[in-house]
Amino acid sequence: MNFLEKLKIWQELINYKLDQALPAAQLRPEQLHLAMRHSMNAGGKRLRPILVLAAHDIFPGNIDPVPAALAIECIHTYSLIHDDLPAMDNSDLRRGKPSCHKAFDEVTAILAGDALQPLAFDILSSSYSEDPQLALDLINILARTAGSEKLVGGQMQDLLSEGSTPNEKTLSFIHANKTAAMIEASLQMGFRMGCEGQDMEKLSLIAQVGNSLGLAFQAVDDLLDVTQTSEQLGKNAHHDNESGKVTWISLKGEKQARRLAESHSENALQALVLVGGETKFLRELIEYMLKRKS
Repeated sequence: MNFLEKLKIWQELINYKLDQALPAAQLRPEQLHLAMRHSMNAGGKRLRPILVLAAHDIFPGNIDPVPAALAIECIHTYSLIHDDLPAMDNSDLRRGKPSCHKAFDEVTAILAGDALQPLAFDILSSSYSEDPQLALDLINILARTAGSEKLVGGQMQDLLSEGSTPNEKTLSFIHANKTAAMIEASLQMGFRMGCEGQDMEKLSLIAQVGNSLGLAFQAVDDLLDVTQTSEQLGKNAHHDNESGKVTWISLKGEKQARRLAESHSENALQALVLVGGETKFLRELIEYMLKRKS
């Protein structure tokens, strides 16, 4: 099975399992559950859950990594719903469809995002209850990543920095926390479930892979915002510049942003070599992400 075939199979698996994990659309209050499903079923690359599965495959054990993959996608989708709100990025499109507040209304979108957060931890606690230490470790990784010092903190700093003079230190903080932290957590959670998951040195290495990969991902995102159309991206193009956001494009220009993406990708690949194990799919995924068009 080649890389693209395996990627498609895993994406379809995640989509199927997410549909099962979400509350039924007919369950009261229907509008809330429809909104949750609207944003979750809008598609997307499912990058973070795929990274959970890929990291688990490095030293595969007998533990099912899919529930952890679903949990991290719940947190990711909640963050997208809230990021798109008029009070934040005010985006009309997400994953090629109307963003949640456009498809429903702002209050429903806020609550849909709110509901996806506890669902993530419900999935983790119930799915890994037979191994309390594992459940606690996974919950801890995701909770810390989603909190004020990482995901939410990165979003706060991103909003505070709109319209400001580009600053490399601040931009690095935003990207490390708003973007890279969740990618790092995806790899850590998947790796923790493998047979080598309690090797602290290798856990640290896989975290380095995730950090570098996340920074590369954001540099590519900055490039795509100025080189692709809204139709190609599935979200509003040129939004960063119009919102006065600080990006690698505004700070260093397109050529340097491309070099940065390549450098961070290479750093991720180098750290992955030190991890050992079966890393073929993850290596190919890192290279695929560098060349993506959306």
